[in-house]
Amino acid sequence: MAVPTHATLAERPWDALRSDSSGFFRLLDTHLGVRVPGFLDPDTCARLSRRVYDGRPFWISDFGGVQFSLGRAWYTHLEQDREDEYFAQARTSDAQVERFLPGLQARLRDALSALVGAPTVSRPGWCGPGVHIFPAGQWLSHHGGDIHFDTEGLSETQCQRRSRAITLVLMLQPPESGGALRLWDVTYEGSDEVPEELPSIPSVDVNYATGDLVLLDSYRLHQIQPFLGSRDRISATAHAALEESRAVWEVWF
Repeated sequence: MAVPTHATLAERPWDALRSDSSGFFRLLDTHLGVRVPGFLDPDTCARLSRRVYDGRPFWISDFGGVQFSLGRAWYTHLEQDREDEYFAQARTSDAQVERFLPGLQARLRDALSALVGAPTVSRPGWCGPGVHIFPAGQWLSHHGGDIHFDTEGLSETQCQRRSRAITLVLMLQPPESGGALRLWDVTYEGSDEVPEELPSIPSVDVNYATGDLVLLDSYRLHQIQPFLGSRDRISATAHAALEESRAVWEVWF
């Protein structure tokens, strides 16, 4: 994996990006992330956001209500010692996402397949793509999210081999102000520790508009920034990794 030559964000239209998977990987290797403006139109995003709120009785509360999800996210369950619950409820989780957001999981898998130029499948036994809800005016909006890599769902072998892994974030409802995704010129090297010199390391803030799609290497250090206003931050997320033995990309949440 090449070291980024520019601490910048690449921006490309969807039609150009999906037709050139080798070009997509070059962008991912030479920039801190890739943004696709207007992957979904604002009306579609507004409709999906309303459906997320329709599904509120089924939201999963994490970290004492700091954040919520529609569908179960692996990293939140891992950090709260709820791994058994995650796997036991995987089918129910997918059914609830499909009930309120029909076709969204398939659309995100298809988008990933177009980008990587290879088949994508649901990771066996895991929850499919879902939605994060970060409430306005609450703890995360004031402090921002944890600084982290998205390596929790990767196997030790995948990390050692540095198997290709991608995080996809689709902004359905941005907050009124702030809430960018900060990406650092730092990648996972076997430890989750945040470098002490982080303030001096180059970074870029990805400011989302409604319907924007952002893609980053799952080994890249990143953090959700604080945000202001009365509007919740709602985004759909999918993680994907190359399963080399099957020559397919597995997708989960």
